[in-house]
Amino acid sequence: MKLTIRGAKKNDMPRVLELIQELAYFEKESDAVEVSVTDLEQDGFGENPAFYCFVAEIDNTIEGIALIYNRYSTWKGKILHLEDLIVSKAKRGLGIGSALLDKVVQFADNLGVKRINWEVLDWNEPAIAFYEKKGAKVMRDWDVVQLSEQGIKDYIAKL
Repeated sequence: MKLTIRGAKKNDMPRVLELIQELAYFEKESDAVEVSVTDLEQDGFGENPAFYCFVAEIDNTIEGIALIYNRYSTWKGKILHLEDLIVSKAKRGLGIGSALLDKVVQFADNLGVKRINWEVLDWNEPAIAFYEKKGAKVMRDWDVVQLSEQGIKDYIAKL
């Protein structure tokens, strides 16, 4: 098995979307994915990319991704957000997730960020154990807060 971690290219986005959809199925949110290949291509490879993506290839097939973007903490300064770390179900347990996380941490260090943030579902114990083994702190006393697209519209309507 030859594992390669590299920056994603525009023509990788169809496979990236397949992995995003596989994750959504695993997280019991199959119908939640609205992003398209075109969205990923435009948002990740335009004049001002909204994200950066690493892909993990085994024998020229993409089997994992790590999608990241910059954020800013009022307490720490520049931070990096890991939106998703995905390894195809068929290739889990082969070190792909570790290799992708290693690459993200090296990238963050090179950027000089103060922290890397990401979320994990509270029932995903294998992922929690993986992250804690790597030295990450899982903050179980924090809740994720979101306003959906409809929530934004409803909010604006009340202004």
